[in-house]
Amino acid sequence: MQEKSQSFPIKEWNQDDQPREKLSQKGKTALSDAELIAILIGSGNKDESAVALCKRILASTNNNLNELGKRSIKQLMEFKGIGEAKAITIVAALELGRRRRGEEALEKNKITSSTSVFELMQPVIGDLQHEEFWIVYLNNANKVIQKNQLSKGGITGTLVDVRLVLKTALEVGAIGLILVHNHPSGALKPSEADKQITQKLKNAAQNLDIKVLDHLIITEKAYFSFSDENLL
Repeated sequence: MQEKSQSFPIKEWNQDDQPREKLSQKGKTALSDAELIAILIGSGNKDESAVALCKRILASTNNNLNELGKRSIKQLMEFKGIGEAKAITIVAALELGRRRRGEEALEKNKITSSTSVFELMQPVIGDLQHEEFWIVYLNNANKVIQKNQLSKGGITGTLVDVRLVLKTALEVGAIGLILVHNHPSGALKPSEADKQITQKLKNAAQNLDIKVLDHLIITEKAYFSFSDENLL
């Protein structure tokens, strides 16, 4: 009820400030980021329209949607006019966008370089605040069969199950593996644990004629490739 009492309904806005109608008449590309988010929340507060409110929210992230996607429900609710329901809607929409990026990369799923691995996995783990370790399974044409999370919380803090990796590889018919994990700190230098698990998986896979083709450490905007650096 509190959120409703503060609302500034879209139908009461000036015609030039009605993003739903603008989208309908001019198409989605004609709208700014703030206008698109305004459609999601539907109303602003007693002092500003949804578009004005969304401009202010975006300004707090330097107009960066990736940064906005990292905001929690609680952080979004700090803005006047954003209750829990609106905050959840924004978080859900940005999460869908993040997942779409991952699926688009998967559609171009032939791995031709370390860059193509980065494009596939950065949307999945690049923005996370905790560490995750993934395996990308490839067929003999270097196309992605599937990608699985192996552990969460850091290599040193979790048990990497080599048997599970190879069992899955045999089940899906993979002949190549790419190891991928993120460094939330932004550091790209591989740790001793990174090197050890790479060698462990490489040695175990060789006995089954399966190759470990690369190991990528991914941050928000960059990556380190074991293959590119001749560490495999």
